[in-house]
Amino acid sequence: MKRTSYMFIILLLFCTNFVQGQQNNQISLTINKAIDIARKQSPQITVARHSFRSSYWNYCYFKANYLPSLAFSSTPNFNHSINVINMPDGTSQFIQQNELSTDGMLSISQNIALTGGTLSLKSSIQRLDILGENKNYSYLTNPITISYQQSLFGYNKLKWDKKIEPLRFEEAKKEYVELIELVSTETVRKFFDLTRAQTNLQIAQTNYANTDTLYSFAQRRYNIGTITENDMLQLEVNRLNEESNMLNAQIEVDNYTQELRSYLGITEDIEIEVVLEENTPQFIVDLHKALYLATNNSPDIIKMERKKQESESNVANARASAGLKADIFAQLGLTQTGENIRTAYRDPLNQQYVEIGIRLPILDWGRGKGQIQVAKSNRDMVYTQIKQDKINFELNVTRIVKQFNLQNNRINVALKTDATANRRNEVARKLYILGRSTILDLNTAISEKDTAKRNYINALYNYWSLYYVLRSLTLYDFEKDVTLTEDYELLLK
Repeated sequence: MKRTSYMFIILLLFCTNFVQGQQNNQISLTINKAIDIARKQSPQITVARHSFRSSYWNYCYFKANYLPSLAFSSTPNFNHSINVINMPDGTSQFIQQNELSTDGMLSISQNIALTGGTLSLKSSIQRLDILGENKNYSYLTNPITISYQQSLFGYNKLKWDKKIEPLRFEEAKKEYVELIELVSTETVRKFFDLTRAQTNLQIAQTNYANTDTLYSFAQRRYNIGTITENDMLQLEVNRLNEESNMLNAQIEVDNYTQELRSYLGITEDIEIEVVLEENTPQFIVDLHKALYLATNNSPDIIKMERKKQESESNVANARASAGLKADIFAQLGLTQTGENIRTAYRDPLNQQYVEIGIRLPILDWGRGKGQIQVAKSNRDMVYTQIKQDKINFELNVTRIVKQFNLQNNRINVALKTDATANRRNEVARKLYILGRSTILDLNTAISEKDTAKRNYINALYNYWSLYYVLRSLTLYDFEKDVTLTEDYELLLK
């Protein structure tokens, strides 16, 4: 007796631990909970954060080009060799040199976006030590030197970058918000893939239990001759089909569970039970408002404008490369030499230097003109594509809005159909048991019940999919009536 009690206690503890283990290895997910997890830890979100950070630092690099830069440079060198030296009388001799040159220069440079030139302010000092038996040293100073370098007819990259790069960074910010909504859309798809698989498994299990019961009941009726052998065989086929459906549905559940876990960034080997929420947000989207928001918020519209500016930039670059090129470099400042630092800075002398470089193509066999025409053709093609893309974009927004506004009605119809089909299936099963209907009527009722359940799930999927697609197109939350944005500073930490 005691041994039996001990065995019962051990069995009870084992069952308790098993149930707890099963509960710990299973989570229940609603669509909103799944989306929250995806937004926080999905691998796609991590990739998007790194992409945004890269865009941010590229934008910082662009802005730095328009700010003053301060630099220190030095090129000390030691020379102990025999070299050919030009003498004052015009002859050359091999002279042994043994000298050390040290220098330092502090410079401030500023790019000028309006002209594309560079203005610099420099101050430098150089010391020359003659080594050997006749040791001596001297200094060369340039207390202040102002220089300006400018391409007169060249391509002004600074001007065009000032038009293009802010658009590129704004596009990156909008794309990050858009990608979050697209991740939500993909989460919806994978969530409902698993929902369909689990629903198919539940349908198959229910149908198998029902067909097994009907088959056992039919055997008794067949034995007394109240049903035909054909009905008996049909019920057996139904039972075998549902058993096969259970096996196939279980495989689908395992596959879609793994896909959803991977997409959500869940590394633990846990089972996921999806929970459908029948209540969906109830609101109607105004088409004109949606079009306005999409035009002003979507990164696609910013991308179109950026492509226009880039095509115009390519035309300007082609024109600058094909025509007259002239570069000017002007420098003025003060300079002096001396045997020590004090004398090297005393009574500095003026120095001026101007250099102009000109290149005019005389015969290039139409190569320059061809480059310009290619750039213009590409620009016109870009404008045409953008015009069509904008039309398609607006048509897509219109289509999504119209479809979304019908989804709640479709869900209600699908829910009523599901309830009615379930009721009809119960009635058909009871009538068949009473012998008042045929196996064909029963199979039809089962098929309609299963189809109605799947149609209801598809209606929910279409609603949530369109819901987040609309958010991604407009970057707007119509339910809360707020613009979608992110804390971009937090993304950089």
